[in-house]
Parts: sequence; structure tokens; C-alpha cells
Amino acid sequence: MSIYVGNLPYEVTPEALTTAFAEYGNVTRVNLPTDRETGRLRGFGFVEMSTEAEEAAAIGALDGAEWMGRQMKVNKAKPRESRGGGGGGGGGGRRRDDSYRRY
Repeated sequence: MSIYVGNLPYEVTPEALTTAFAEYGNVTRVNLPTDRETGRLRGFGFVEMSTEAEEAAAIGALDGAEWMGRQMKVNKAKPRESRGGGGGGGGGGRRRDDSYRRY
């Protein structure tokens, strides 16, 4: 499971985030997503720790804490929703189904 960390400054580094969370346990992974077009950090990230107990300790201690001049939002990350097709749309008018006709 991952921890969501929001309201991060754009100049945060993976090393700085690792250091902040290492106080509560073993940090196994840090991910700081960037904007596809600008390459700039998006202001949030994800931290993975070795155990759920470590994650709970970090969430309890850091949610709402001020860090690097900002108040962090820290909670369990929600599973990513699939980005499957879908999307209806289109519109208007009647559809005509000629599949029953024989030519």
C-alpha cells in the first residue's frame, strides 16, 4: 500500500521526502509525478514503507504537519481507477439500423 502526500512544494526532492518519512520507518519507494507537458512536479507524491504499522505512524504524525513551508496532507493512497475506454457522447438524431435488410 502507498501513502499519498499532498500540498508539497514544487522544489521537493525524493531524497527530502525520504528523509521526512524515514523517521517513522523504512521507506521503500518515493514517487513524485511530473506534468507531462511542462515536466514540473505536480505538488503531490507517493511514499511506500515496509509495513502498514510504519505507514500508520507516518500518517498520524505528518498529516497536517508543516514541512518546507507548507501544511502537508498525508493519508492512505486510494487504488488507481482504471482508465478504460468508455466515454459516450455524441449525439442527437436517430440511429438507423439497416443490419436486418437484405440486399
